[in-house]
Amino acid sequence: MDFRNQSFFGLVILHALIGIVLYLYEPIARVYFLIALIIFLYRIITSSNNERVFEVLKACGYFVGAEVLFRTTRGGISYEAGKYLVIAFCVLGMFYKGVSGKGYPYFIYLLCMIPSIFVASTTLSFDAHFRTNIAFVLSGPVCLGLAALFTYDKRITQNQLYEILFLMLLPIISHTMYIYFYNPSIEEVLSSNASNRAASGGFGANQVATTLGLGMFLVAIRFFMKSPNLFMKLFNLLLFGLIGYRALVTFSRGGVIAAYLTLIIFLFYYFKSSNLKRRTELAVMLCLFFGISFSVWVISNSETSGYIELRYANKDSRGREKGDITTGRSTLFMEELEGFIEHPFLGIGSSRSKDQRKEEEGQGVTSHNEVSRTLAEHGIFGIAMLVILLFKPVSIRSRNKRNVFFYAFLAFWFATVNHSSMRIAAPAFVYALALLNVTYEKRPLRRQQPAAIKE
Repeated sequence: MDFRNQSFFGLVILHALIGIVLYLYEPIARVYFLIALIIFLYRIITSSNNERVFEVLKACGYFVGAEVLFRTTRGGISYEAGKYLVIAFCVLGMFYKGVSGKGYPYFIYLLCMIPSIFVASTTLSFDAHFRTNIAFVLSGPVCLGLAALFTYDKRITQNQLYEILFLMLLPIISHTMYIYFYNPSIEEVLSSNASNRAASGGFGANQVATTLGLGMFLVAIRFFMKSPNLFMKLFNLLLFGLIGYRALVTFSRGGVIAAYLTLIIFLFYYFKSSNLKRRTELAVMLCLFFGISFSVWVISNSETSGYIELRYANKDSRGREKGDITTGRSTLFMEELEGFIEHPFLGIGSSRSKDQRKEEEGQGVTSHNEVSRTLAEHGIFGIAMLVILLFKPVSIRSRNKRNVFFYAFLAFWFATVNHSSMRIAAPAFVYALALLNVTYEKRPLRRQQPAAIKE
């Protein structure tokens, strides 16, 4: 085992222990948060100019992976700390490294949000908390815009990208261990096949499943690309199974479906870019991978007395077909589209969708779909925002096709914002990673020593 593998195991074990400690004594989460923040800030400020982009992205990646864990344990300085820290790190990175002039559409994207704030000042109800509502709704889009503005065309090596993804995975491992200790027995908390807060570590199943789904994708990358021997392959498969099981038994389907969709797209392009020898190896690894995936499904279904199968078959706990596979999300989607049709130019204003539901139905249900919310609340400016997000990445892809994760990153962003909106920073940051200019390290040239000169 080489040093890099020893470092990998050491960090995995350390973060597994962190998860256990957080369960045993939850208040220490605030200490964990502050220590991590100090370490990453110190590394950004003291790093060399050539390494600063890398250090900023590592800091962002770590807190993206830890965001829902800190929400669960109340360890962050605020509920939105994950998004705010990504914003702060990217602004700090722009202060040191500037931005690419070619990324100007993302500046336009940020400007397009301003009109909705003014509209909201006139449309939000009297008892709505204007500042907090606006901050809650726009923190995700602003996080995406600033992260994209910072990362656009920034050079980074393939191995550095692997390290960023690994750092994102580590706190997800802590979170997984926390959930196992919080709820060791699924059967004790099952009463139906609806999303289960208790099985999700005492926090919202949707956000937890999204984070664990991201963890599944990150472990799968290590299995297919960073497992040089059989032991490492088996270890990564075990890690995938442990995370995948907890993701399934949250009963929140969106995060798991997004994870497998992202994985399929990644594997398609990775297989396509590989040579014949590597494709043969990948075929064998795929058999192992889908074998563990099937085993996790069978175990999860058995542990939940068949509820998992009913959930994914869109049936209730009695086996009856449900009328709406989206569990009410389609209704919210159509309501927001109606808002766009009625106010196509300036929209209904930021956070008005939630505020309107509170007026009409007595409860402010938050939108699950960022696309429809953007159209409803921003109007024609929302169309401009979506056009930028969907088509601007194509320009960097046309010049640099070395980022093997490009389509997978965009798929994760798109799938996530369509089932969980932008409640967490993960889709924003992962989208921004697709805009990096990925390079490969040059292999050192071995120069032949000149023959000794005879005297």
